[in-house]
Amino acid sequence: MTRITQFVCWGAPWRAALLTLLFLPLSSCSTTERLTEADSITDGEAIPAPDAPSFTAWAGGIPIGLYHLPTNQFGSIYNASLTNGRTLDSLGIFLSTLKAIKARGGKVVLQLTGNEDHYLDSSGHFSFTKWKARVDLFRKYNFSSYITDGTIIAHFMIDEPNDATNFGGLAVTGIQVEAMAQYSKTIWPTMATVVRTESTYLARWPSYKYLDATWAQYVYRKGDPGTFISRNIADAQKLGLALVTGLNIKRGGINGAKMTPTQIKTWGATLLAPTYTCAFISWEYMSYVNTTAVKDAMIYLRAKAQNRNFKPCS
Repeated sequence: MTRITQFVCWGAPWRAALLTLLFLPLSSCSTTERLTEADSITDGEAIPAPDAPSFTAWAGGIPIGLYHLPTNQFGSIYNASLTNGRTLDSLGIFLSTLKAIKARGGKVVLQLTGNEDHYLDSSGHFSFTKWKARVDLFRKYNFSSYITDGTIIAHFMIDEPNDATNFGGLAVTGIQVEAMAQYSKTIWPTMATVVRTESTYLARWPSYKYLDATWAQYVYRKGDPGTFISRNIADAQKLGLALVTGLNIKRGGINGAKMTPTQIKTWGATLLAPTYTCAFISWEYMSYVNTTAVKDAMIYLRAKAQNRNFKPCS
């Protein structure tokens, strides 16, 4: 299941350094915000702040990036990320970070509610009331301009609703997902809504008016990547939904290992070949993706993404 991880809270000097570098791990000092794995993002390794890259003009195409991308890495190889708004809110830098990302030509899928622990009822099941309360925390911000100008790609509403183990043995249905999307639209009518689960799961419920996109993240155990993306596109088309895709670089290789540079390049190119997908965002930013071979593979995929025609995730 997809998780955002917990970090030790920073003291004032370190926080100042963090803000100066705009190196923003997507977690909260006051809570455990999870978005893809239950363990530490770095598995205990220290990731040095990378040198600020030079800006590179983007020629269009679809957004490509990594979860947890530091702000100073937008505009180099990558122009997109999944960003945890709860972290930015807790640090008091929500709007300023969106401004900084926009200045670097970046785009984000915005996650507002944190991990599912914050919106479970006493039985451990999904609570729509608690989920809405988490979303409501962002009513205090006026960030509509970042929706209008395309800095914000979509609202990431919930992760893996199909996984019953996340929700006390009771999976979140497509009907509930649609209700979440409808609630989001009452606050931000033009912000696209996305849920990270395969279209195949959502196809059990045939009608979506407020949900805009589904998210299919590839791992080796899901079989041939060409078959995987074709199936998800077909199901998304049937439902009238856009599709985000990407790789689980950290644990999506053979036997749950990191994907090799060759696998990243080959499998990623397969996912990017169809013209239906609207963004390519992979799990996750870590020291491994800064190795020469992986960077070369991601530069190759960036070129593939840039050669695609841009399309909104709505």
